[in-house]
Amino acid sequence: MTQDEAALRGRLEALRVEHRDLDDAITRLEEGPYVDQLQLRRLKKRRLQLRDYIARMESALIPDLDA
Repeated sequence: MTQDEAALRGRLEALRVEHRDLDDAITRLEEGPYVDQLQLRRLKKRRLQLRDYIARMESALIPDLDA
């Protein structure tokens, strides 16, 4: 594993943790007696951006195979 790959895997894990934390925050916000729709929308948008970025990074870690 190269140093760049190790750095990418470390960043990927940090993004996964942030995504999980956003999931928890969204769940807590939705369960509360008062729901701030604007904040909820922003958190969901950020979570979606993270999911897409995580998918791109995972794709970048897959080695290219010569056919």
